[in-house]
Amino acid sequence: MNMDKSTSPLIEMRNIVKDFTGVRALDGISFDVYPGEVHGIVGENGAGKSTLMKILSGAYSPTTGTITVEKTSYNSLSPSLARMLGINIVYQENDLAPNMNVIENIHIGEEKTGFPGIMDFKAMREAVHARTKDLGVKLDIEKKIEDLSVADQQFVKILKALNVEPRLLIMDEPTSMFNVEDAHKVLELVRRISGRGIGIIYISHFLSEVVQIADRITVIRDGSVVHTYDNAGRNTSLDTITRDMVGRPIELFFEKEAAPIGEIILEVQNLKLKKDSPGVSFALRRGEILGFSGMVGSGRTELMRAIAGADPYAEGLILIGGKKAVIRSPADSIREGVAFITEDRQRLGLMLHASVTENTTLVGLGSRIKGFFINPRRHGSLIQYLIDSLRIKTPSTESEVVYLSGGNQQKVVLAKWLYAEQEIYILDEPTRGIDANAKTEFYKLMSRLTKDGKAILLVSSDMPELISMSDRVLVIRSGEVTGELKGADINEHEIVKRALGVNND
Repeated sequence: MNMDKSTSPLIEMRNIVKDFTGVRALDGISFDVYPGEVHGIVGENGAGKSTLMKILSGAYSPTTGTITVEKTSYNSLSPSLARMLGINIVYQENDLAPNMNVIENIHIGEEKTGFPGIMDFKAMREAVHARTKDLGVKLDIEKKIEDLSVADQQFVKILKALNVEPRLLIMDEPTSMFNVEDAHKVLELVRRISGRGIGIIYISHFLSEVVQIADRITVIRDGSVVHTYDNAGRNTSLDTITRDMVGRPIELFFEKEAAPIGEIILEVQNLKLKKDSPGVSFALRRGEILGFSGMVGSGRTELMRAIAGADPYAEGLILIGGKKAVIRSPADSIREGVAFITEDRQRLGLMLHASVTENTTLVGLGSRIKGFFINPRRHGSLIQYLIDSLRIKTPSTESEVVYLSGGNQQKVVLAKWLYAEQEIYILDEPTRGIDANAKTEFYKLMSRLTKDGKAILLVSSDMPELISMSDRVLVIRSGEVTGELKGADINEHEIVKRALGVNND
């Protein structure tokens, strides 16, 4: 443990409140970080973690509350003031310039110059080399970002943030795209950084990772701090944290309700995303949930996007109801009765400045609401059952979804496709970011769909969800089906073994 609590905190946030239009995102949060401390923040999406960090980094101003940085208090920070005070953030999203090399990316905006104002590439190269050596990071610093692995790009983002010598470093989901080995490297790097007296706020959905690295852990739920745990012994109970996050004890598995399995409704034959890709074949029956598992980058989402017409494919056949389906666009798949709940819901699944009603009725407008002139604003009552069952927190059905939390925005996308009443549902990480209560309700809705004779393709990284809800599971590795699991074989050990390509002998 590197933190020094004999000194004053690096930063203190006291009674932070943040209101958006009709929605209170933060409700009196108090939080602090000490020099050399790794302070973990956990909570479900929509809990308020990102909003709190945007206030600390100057992107948002709090409605009320104070931020104290080394004994000086502020009502709000601007991005430039936060940076000047030594607060820097490593975002989950990639903000690197792909056509520039590592050295150039690290020094963007902080270029070293010689006389007479000409950039000193030698000095910048030496500085980056010294930094990587000091922190034990192995990188080809002459390589362009686009030629680096996802893991190495993350290291570059961290090095870039450290280049301005921050006092406090905010790390938002730093290992979300990593395999186990690369995630371990990030944790080692975090330890080295905190060992130099830099305070770190570590945000992650991987709770075991947070327990492994954090000195203290703060749990946030519904915009409030539930509890802050002293984790000096690295032994805070995962079950305790989980209960704090969701507000009640939860069962690990939700059993899919039995549904009769009917005839084949979807058949995919030798589908190749590219000419040199392996061919994928499978069949989906009415009443069935067919799960897809695989590591990040395995090709699961790409396969679903091809079936839904969001991306082209090189060759293969898609049969729906026994007939060849020509799917070249999302409009084609919608006409064929396919619903696609994309993983990237905020960017691809919503009209952010439209109302909850407009978003929810968008796809099903023509089939569910009759009449030549249609005003979707008049049909809020038609979607109230979905708002209730998914527990969507919104001031009204006419509120713009941009003002809802991330988790509630995701629920609106779910509601849109449930309202459309399609025959085949492609669900790509469908419950990511929604709370445990809403997950249970959504699982019930999935079961209801299958009882009604609908069929579901389920892509999920949530192992309990995948295991408990799937009738069969196909494991994808490098774009290829490496195994089909049924019954008792649908378990974490068998899934992970195939996803990693471990010898099955």
